[in-house]
Amino acid sequence: MTNERRVLVHPDKGALSGSVAARFITKMLDILDTQAVAHVVLTGGSMGAAVLEAVGASPARTTIDWSRVHFWWGDERWVPARDSERNDEQARTALLDSLELPAGNVHPFPASDGGLELDEAAEAYAAELAQHGVDGLPHPIFDITFLGVGPDGHIASLFPHRSGIQVTDRTVIPVRNSPKPPPERLSLTRPVINASQRIWLVLAGADKASALGLALAGASRDEVPVAGIKGRKRTVFFVDGDAAAEVPETLIARDY
Repeated sequence: MTNERRVLVHPDKGALSGSVAARFITKMLDILDTQAVAHVVLTGGSMGAAVLEAVGASPARTTIDWSRVHFWWGDERWVPARDSERNDEQARTALLDSLELPAGNVHPFPASDGGLELDEAAEAYAAELAQHGVDGLPHPIFDITFLGVGPDGHIASLFPHRSGIQVTDRTVIPVRNSPKPPPERLSLTRPVINASQRIWLVLAGADKASALGLALAGASRDEVPVAGIKGRKRTVFFVDGDAAAEVPETLIARDY
């Protein structure tokens, strides 16, 4: 089984979101042709929402049996349910609400108004992951994990020079004093993310160029967390031209 990193460059954000959406639909068809269910991790941010909106706008979305797809999240802001800042709420608006998914297929992180404290919420999500664990793991093996990347190189809510990127004995961690608001969050840990079959990182904008360049140059995961991310089968950086400014030409793939 190959384990590859590829960088695919697109001319602009619109082409980027459309291309990723088309590849997602195609890959989901392939996955569901060989297994009963699929597990997908979603991300937040403007590009995460743009990709989901493009999936929703595609006529090809009707070719997928969405009742066999489970959706999870890589991280979440510790704010009330239905808050527009929540990643799951953005995903519902962009795509999920239009799919008429079984309620049990959508796995949002607990919300701050749900009656749990932050540490309890992390434990609750870890328990939910464990309910779908396979191969002796306390979590599903995700078929596709979407990730955004911050200008500082953070992924999910695993930030540079913070202990979260180093945690290996838990599947979910509470995050406090986040350098990016809001200060409290929940996040999957690196081992769970790296157990994914495919990790798709979607980046746009010149402010992401330095982090991407450093990650591909072998920077420390503690300094640039995205450098420590690699899927079991494949890791693909889907980027626009601005984000690719510091990527060596030899690392840019000509096709998928």
